[in-house]
Amino acid sequence: MAEVFGDTKPQADYLLLTPGRKEIASQIMNRSVRGLRTRYWHDGNTSVWIMEEIGKELPITIGVVINDNRIQQVKILAFRESRGWEVRYPSFTAQYAGVKITEDFHLDTHIDGITGATLSVRAVTKVAALALYYHQQAFQKPE
Repeated sequence: MAEVFGDTKPQADYLLLTPGRKEIASQIMNRSVRGLRTRYWHDGNTSVWIMEEIGKELPITIGVVINDNRIQQVKILAFRESRGWEVRYPSFTAQYAGVKITEDFHLDTHIDGITGATLSVRAVTKVAALALYYHQQAFQKPE
Protein backbone atom coordinates (compact mmCIF):
# COMPACT_ATOMS: atom_id res chain seq x y z
CA MET A 1 0.00 0.00 0.00
CA ALA A 2 2.84 2.37 0.84
CA GLU A 3 4.31 1.76 -2.61
CA VAL A 4 1.06 2.88 -4.25
CA PHE A 5 -0.32 5.52 -1.89
CA GLY A 6 2.85 6.79 -0.21
CA ASP A 7 2.09 8.65 3.02
CA THR A 8 -1.60 8.99 2.16
CA LYS A 9 -3.72 6.51 4.07
CA PRO A 10 -6.09 4.81 1.60
CA GLN A 11 -9.68 4.13 2.53
CA ALA A 12 -10.58 0.45 2.97
CA ASP A 13 -13.92 -0.49 1.47
CA TYR A 14 -15.97 -3.46 0.32
CA LEU A 15 -17.69 -4.21 -2.97
CA LEU A 16 -20.85 -6.22 -2.46
CA LEU A 17 -20.97 -9.25 -4.74
CA THR A 18 -24.55 -9.15 -5.94
CA PRO A 19 -25.86 -12.11 -7.97
CA GLY A 20 -25.30 -10.13 -11.19
CA ARG A 21 -21.72 -9.26 -10.24
CA LYS A 22 -21.02 -12.87 -9.25
CA GLU A 23 -22.32 -14.07 -12.61
CA ILE A 24 -20.00 -11.76 -14.56
CA ALA A 25 -17.09 -12.48 -12.19
CA SER A 26 -17.65 -16.21 -12.73
CA GLN A 27 -17.50 -15.67 -16.51
CA ILE A 28 -14.24 -13.74 -16.16
CA MET A 29 -12.66 -16.33 -13.87
CA ASN A 30 -14.10 -19.32 -15.74
CA ARG A 31 -15.18 -20.80 -12.41
CA SER A 32 -17.75 -20.11 -9.72
CA VAL A 33 -17.03 -17.00 -7.64
CA ARG A 34 -18.18 -17.16 -4.03
CA GLY A 35 -18.51 -14.76 -1.16
CA LEU A 36 -20.67 -11.81 -0.25
CA ARG A 37 -18.11 -9.06 -0.72
CA THR A 38 -14.53 -8.33 -1.68
CA ARG A 39 -12.22 -5.87 0.00
CA TYR A 40 -10.27 -3.12 -1.70
CA TRP A 41 -8.47 0.12 -0.86
CA HIS A 42 -8.81 3.42 -2.67
CA ASP A 43 -7.84 7.06 -2.77
CA GLY A 44 -9.29 9.28 -5.47
CA ASN A 45 -9.60 7.28 -8.71
CA THR A 46 -6.94 4.76 -7.67
CA SER A 47 -7.85 1.40 -6.18
CA VAL A 48 -5.86 -1.62 -5.02
CA TRP A 49 -7.26 -5.14 -5.20
CA ILE A 50 -5.50 -8.08 -3.58
CA MET A 51 -6.80 -11.44 -4.77
CA GLU A 52 -5.77 -15.06 -5.00
CA GLU A 53 -6.12 -17.47 -7.88
CA ILE A 54 -4.91 -21.04 -8.29
CA GLY A 55 -2.04 -21.44 -10.73
CA LYS A 56 -1.75 -25.19 -11.22
CA GLU A 57 -2.36 -26.42 -7.69
CA LEU A 58 -1.63 -23.62 -5.22
CA PRO A 59 -2.86 -20.04 -4.84
CA ILE A 60 -0.98 -17.07 -6.24
CA THR A 61 -1.57 -13.82 -4.33
CA ILE A 62 -1.78 -10.93 -6.78
CA GLY A 63 -2.04 -7.19 -6.20
CA VAL A 64 -3.61 -5.05 -8.93
CA VAL A 65 -3.49 -1.25 -8.90
CA ILE A 66 -6.06 0.51 -11.08
CA ASN A 67 -6.21 4.21 -11.87
CA ASP A 68 -9.01 5.68 -14.03
CA ASN A 69 -10.15 2.25 -15.28
CA ARG A 70 -6.65 1.24 -16.47
CA ILE A 71 -4.17 -1.04 -14.78
CA GLN A 72 -1.34 0.93 -13.27
CA GLN A 73 0.54 -2.04 -11.84
CA VAL A 74 0.30 -5.78 -11.29
CA LYS A 75 2.48 -7.32 -8.62
CA ILE A 76 2.81 -10.92 -7.50
CA LEU A 77 2.74 -10.78 -3.71
CA ALA A 78 3.09 -14.50 -2.98
CA PHE A 79 3.88 -17.35 -5.38
CA ARG A 80 3.62 -20.86 -3.98
CA GLU A 81 3.90 -23.11 -7.06
CA SER A 82 7.04 -25.02 -8.04
CA ARG A 83 6.69 -23.90 -11.68
CA GLY A 84 5.62 -20.75 -13.43
CA TRP A 85 7.43 -18.42 -11.02
CA GLU A 86 8.56 -16.26 -13.95
CA VAL A 87 5.28 -14.33 -13.65
CA ARG A 88 6.83 -12.61 -10.61
CA TYR A 89 9.30 -10.70 -12.74
CA PRO A 90 8.58 -7.04 -13.57
CA SER A 91 9.43 -7.80 -17.22
CA PHE A 92 6.25 -9.94 -17.32
CA THR A 93 3.93 -7.87 -15.12
CA ALA A 94 4.84 -4.64 -16.96
CA GLN A 95 2.71 -5.90 -19.88
CA TYR A 96 -0.42 -5.12 -17.87
CA ALA A 97 0.33 -1.40 -17.43
CA GLY A 98 -2.25 0.73 -19.21
CA VAL A 99 -4.54 -2.20 -20.01
CA LYS A 100 -8.29 -1.77 -19.68
CA ILE A 101 -11.26 -4.10 -19.96
CA THR A 102 -13.50 -4.48 -23.03
CA GLU A 103 -17.29 -4.59 -23.04
CA ASP A 104 -17.15 -8.39 -23.01
CA PHE A 105 -14.85 -8.36 -19.94
CA HIS A 106 -11.56 -9.29 -21.63
CA LEU A 107 -8.32 -7.35 -21.49
CA ASP A 108 -7.95 -4.98 -24.45
CA THR A 109 -4.28 -5.92 -24.95
CA HIS A 110 -2.65 -9.25 -25.75
CA ILE A 111 -0.49 -10.56 -22.88
CA ASP A 112 2.50 -12.60 -24.00
CA GLY A 113 2.73 -15.96 -22.26
CA ILE A 114 5.72 -17.70 -20.77
CA THR A 115 6.69 -21.19 -21.88
CA GLY A 116 6.11 -23.56 -19.00
CA ALA A 117 4.05 -21.02 -17.03
CA THR A 118 0.76 -21.13 -18.96
CA LEU A 119 -1.45 -21.71 -15.92
CA SER A 120 0.26 -18.98 -13.90
CA VAL A 121 -0.09 -16.52 -16.79
CA ARG A 122 -3.79 -17.38 -17.10
CA ALA A 123 -4.29 -16.88 -13.36
CA VAL A 124 -2.67 -13.43 -13.40
CA THR A 125 -4.61 -12.40 -16.51
CA LYS A 126 -7.95 -13.50 -15.05
CA VAL A 127 -7.28 -11.64 -11.79
CA ALA A 128 -6.30 -8.52 -13.74
CA ALA A 129 -9.57 -8.62 -15.70
CA LEU A 130 -11.59 -9.26 -12.53
CA ALA A 131 -9.93 -6.35 -10.72
CA LEU A 132 -10.78 -4.04 -13.65
CA TYR A 133 -14.40 -5.21 -13.57
CA TYR A 134 -14.64 -4.77 -9.80
CA HIS A 135 -13.06 -1.30 -10.08
CA GLN A 136 -15.68 -0.31 -12.67
CA GLN A 137 -18.43 -1.55 -10.37
CA ALA A 138 -17.02 0.21 -7.30
CA PHE A 139 -16.52 3.54 -9.08
CA GLN A 140 -19.57 3.65 -11.35
CA LYS A 141 -21.70 6.70 -11.06
CA PRO A 142 -25.26 6.07 -9.82
CA GLU A 143 -27.84 6.63 -12.54
